[in-house]
Amino acid sequence: ILVKNISRLCHAKPTVTANGRFPGPTIYAREGDSYHTFAMEVESGKTYLLRIINAALNDDLFFAISGHNMMLVEVDAVYTKPYFIAARPFMDAPLPVENKTATAILQYKGIPNIVLPTRPQLPASNDTDFALSYNKKLRSLNSAKFPAILPLKVDRKLFYTVGCGKDLCTTCVKGTRLLASLNNISFVMPKMGLLQTHYFNTKRVFRIDFPDKPPKPFNDTGAPLTADLGTAHGTRLSKFAFNSTVELALQDTNLLKVESHPFHLHGCNFFVIGTGIGNFDPVKDPSKFNLVDPIERNTVGILLGVGPPFGVWFMHCHLELDTGWGLKMAFVVEDGTGADQSIQPPSKDLPPCYLFEN
Repeated sequence: ILVKNISRLCHAKPTVTANGRFPGPTIYAREGDSYHTFAMEVESGKTYLLRIINAALNDDLFFAISGHNMMLVEVDAVYTKPYFIAARPFMDAPLPVENKTATAILQYKGIPNIVLPTRPQLPASNDTDFALSYNKKLRSLNSAKFPAILPLKVDRKLFYTVGCGKDLCTTCVKGTRLLASLNNISFVMPKMGLLQTHYFNTKRVFRIDFPDKPPKPFNDTGAPLTADLGTAHGTRLSKFAFNSTVELALQDTNLLKVESHPFHLHGCNFFVIGTGIGNFDPVKDPSKFNLVDPIERNTVGILLGVGPPFGVWFMHCHLELDTGWGLKMAFVVEDGTGADQSIQPPSKDLPPCYLFEN
C-alpha cells in the first residue's frame, strides 16, 4: 500500500495505491482511456495467507475484503493471538475464501470479469478511536511453544520526547531550518562508524551522555509552543550494561507538528506494554501496562524489553525526512562474559578510510 501521484482527466493527485495501482472499483475515465486493475485469482474453499506491508509508514490505512473475514496471525514476524483485523504495517493474515463475491483485487476462479465486486465497509480515515482500539487488542501468542518471556525487573527507565524545532540558518529561506529531536537533541551523524568507534575506543567521535529524560518538562500535548524552538546538536549515545532490561516511553509533543512516528530499533524486538493519548503519567499509567501477553514488535511507540545485544544499535524514526532532520540516536551495550558475548573484530577488508581521522 503506497501513496503515489495518479493522473486522471489531465490532473495528478496523491492516491493510495495497492501494488502501485489504484484498485478502484470507482474509476473516473473518459471514452478511450485504458485502465488496469490488479486482480488475483482465488479458488473457493482455499485459505490464503496475505502478507500486508504498509509502505505509507505513518499513515494508518485500514484494509478489508468485502464479504470475507480476515484473521491476524502474525505481526513483525511474531505470532499473535488470532484476531480479526484492519491492516497495519508488516502483517500476515490467512484469508478463508468462503463467499462467491470477490472484490476489486480478488477474483474467484471461473467468475467472469463482467461481475461487479462489492465494496468493503471501512472506518473513516481519521477514526482514531477505532485504530487505537485495534492496536490495544493485539496480543502475543504466549503459548508453551511460543512464550512471551517478559522481564519484569526493570534496570533502567527512559522517557524520550519526540519533537520538531527551528534553528537559525543564514542560507535558508526565512533564516531558519527545520529539525527534529529526541529529548531536544538533534543527532549529528559522525564521519566514522559508531560500531567501529566503539570497538577501537576512538576518542572525540561520540559522547555517552544522552539524557534519560528531557531537559525541561512541559505540557507535551497542550497548546502549541511558538517560542524557544531551538534544539541542541550532538552525537550523543546512551549506554547499557549487557543483558539490561530497559523500559522506554516515547512521548510525542506539539512542537511545530503532531506526528505518529514509527520508531525502529536495530538489533532486537521489544514488547509493547502500553499506548495512549495525551501526556504519559509515570505514576498512573504503569498500572495499565499489559505484562501478561504483550505484543512483540520492532517498530512502535512505547516499549519494554531486554536491551539489544552487545555493540552499538541505531534507533530512528522510519520517516526519512524526520531521520534526516535528526530524529535518531543510538545505544551502546557493553560486552558480556567471554567471546560469545563480546564484539568481534572487524573483517580484514574493512575500508580504513576514516580509521585515523580525528
